[in-house]
Amino acid sequence: APGFCLLGFWTVVYWRDYSMRPLTTKIQMKAWGAVGLIAVSSLTGCADHRHQIVISVPEQRLVLLTEGVPTAVYPVSTSKFGLGDAPGSRATPLGQLEVAEKVGDGAPLGAVFKSRRFTGEVLAPDAPGRDPVVTRILWLRGLEPGNDHSFERDIYIHGTPEERRIGQPASYGCVRLRSRDVAKLYDEVGTGAKVFIRDQPLATAAAPYLAPRVSIPVFPAATGTYTPPLPSSADGGTR
Repeated sequence: APGFCLLGFWTVVYWRDYSMRPLTTKIQMKAWGAVGLIAVSSLTGCADHRHQIVISVPEQRLVLLTEGVPTAVYPVSTSKFGLGDAPGSRATPLGQLEVAEKVGDGAPLGAVFKSRRFTGEVLAPDAPGRDPVVTRILWLRGLEPGNDHSFERDIYIHGTPEERRIGQPASYGCVRLRSRDVAKLYDEVGTGAKVFIRDQPLATAAAPYLAPRVSIPVFPAATGTYTPPLPSSADGGTR
């Protein structure tokens, strides 16, 4: 929830100091404290640490992990220009990234975005002759030297009207999903959620981020939501 991390820190520090002050100072601190708490509570101070997104380029699939447990698998489309992060390359970057910004709250499926603004146009899946960004945008920021141009390159996870191309490399650098899938993903993850794009099979790429006693699943055909297996009963589990 917005501001909870900063709000909690402010509360502990402020009231510990407050308890040691004389009465007149306490009255002043109450007034300023009320202003400060309102200001801090308006900020978003918490990153999403519950979710991770792992994307396999060879399999053109994405798995959503919730506290280390696979909760959904979706087919994707990465770049038809290959892998990389050079400006102008139109390639999909590899490595660890994070969700820096989210765009599209409440927009209808198929809503067209230009420069991250809703144009008012709505496209049906596979609308002829059109290939804009649609439905939702998760704007990614690279966290490693090999992907640190991602944010300025406008690398997104986003919806596409070209749903017939999902499952094969067809994008200009971004990671594309079907509109219904990106809307579900958008609702689940928050800013700060980590994104791992790997040139590996999905099970291999996801293995380091699985919770203890969660087996590496055999991922089904990527047609939508995936129901995870029960945790392994083996002592210590498998990773």
